[in-house]
Amino acid sequence: MERTGVSAREAVPVLKLFGDRTRLSIALMLYQRECCVCEMVDVLDMSQPAVSQHLRKLRDAKVIVEDRRGQWVYYRLNRKSEFFSLVEHILESISVQETFKQKMDNSKNQNQC
Repeated sequence: MERTGVSAREAVPVLKLFGDRTRLSIALMLYQRECCVCEMVDVLDMSQPAVSQHLRKLRDAKVIVEDRRGQWVYYRLNRKSEFFSLVEHILESISVQETFKQKMDNSKNQNQC
């Protein structure tokens, strides 16, 4: 069976990113929809600088991309990344708790960004 995609050497840094619960949660959020930092801060109950550090690591690995709209920055998964199919497979394999989904819905409705 012939496989295409990224090599194990290329995949290791991306897989390590998802060994962190916060980065995995951020990726799960972004798999549902694009989000701004304020939504992530609300859902994850973390400080903005802490969330931003995790976003930087995901962005540096080209797992996510950002889109500036005025004063707001929105993040989404990078569907053009060579790692997207790997990331998508990981995220599809994880069940999302109902409370997490509710927090995301509430955050979307409450935030003004």
